[in-house]
Amino acid sequence: MSRTDLPNFGSDPHWTDPTPEEVVPGVHRVPLPLPMDGLRAVNVYVIETDSGLTCIDGGWAVAESRTQLETSLNAIGHRLEDITRFLVTHVHRDHYTQAVAVRAEFGRATVELGIGEKPSIDMFHSPELDSDPTVDRLRVAGAHDVADRWHAMFAGRDLELAQWAAPDRWLDGEHDIEVGDRVLRAVPTPGHTAGHFVFADEAEGVLFAGDHVLPTITPSVGFELVFADDPLGDFLGSLHRVRELPDLRLLPAHGAVAESSHQRVDELLAHHDHRLDLCIAAVDPAGSSAYDVAQRLTWTRHERHFDELDVFNGAMATMETLVHLDLLVRRGRLSVDEVDGARVYRPLP
Repeated sequence: MSRTDLPNFGSDPHWTDPTPEEVVPGVHRVPLPLPMDGLRAVNVYVIETDSGLTCIDGGWAVAESRTQLETSLNAIGHRLEDITRFLVTHVHRDHYTQAVAVRAEFGRATVELGIGEKPSIDMFHSPELDSDPTVDRLRVAGAHDVADRWHAMFAGRDLELAQWAAPDRWLDGEHDIEVGDRVLRAVPTPGHTAGHFVFADEAEGVLFAGDHVLPTITPSVGFELVFADDPLGDFLGSLHRVRELPDLRLLPAHGAVAESSHQRVDELLAHHDHRLDLCIAAVDPAGSSAYDVAQRLTWTRHERHFDELDVFNGAMATMETLVHLDLLVRRGRLSVDEVDGARVYRPLP
């Protein structure tokens, strides 16, 4: 889950300081606040060009974030209306919604997003959204009490559909993107979400990594509006793809800049291998649901018991356990049956 902390590689407790940081010439890291979110801030990377500003990600469309973005741009000699383009790594609200809001406010910026996010964008405008798919997913995981609390927590909330308007362009496949005199390699990295992209500036030696590679935590896998068949398998495959790129400075969406994308990828791969082993060891011979297994594991670097997690993080832990168990089934290490609508996993003889 996204709060599962790993060793403090690249950590810096001051990374949320709102002062813009020039990470390479012409590229500024701008942390923006995330109200009511344990991650505290999201990094937007502002690239200066002769024709305006290109932003990697946009932030969350709340007043505090817009104010800070405007203040930070003023500090580096620019204005909000100087933004002409957003390259958004993925569709989550802390990355996408402010890009859409700035586009609507000034009518100048274009927004680009991975094609794998289209089913989620379409779902926001579909009658099917009357039923929260996360509730159904939690029931498949056997977490009926968590599903009930999740439903109660979000019942009646306004979805603010204008924030989920479609992008101007869908990014599809690996390709080069010109940003001023730079060339960014756009690389699909599905897993955290189905349409996640990273952007590699190999000439400058940096990787705009979004949530795919984070310096001190693992991104959530298995938490999407429209669920992928094998999100953890996709995520691990995407890590291997990033490992094939040159070793680049890591410019993450959450956390401080770190010096080695390869080192962090290796740590993340090792972490998930370990979690898979822990999951299989926690499956009872008589059968276990993902919820059962999640309750037998510990969470975050503080080794918290499942009962210590709030509803949101408990749901994420359950769904992440579900995708780990499903991958173990795909790898032939567990069997699975359905009992009363929930998946029940058993060790193979």
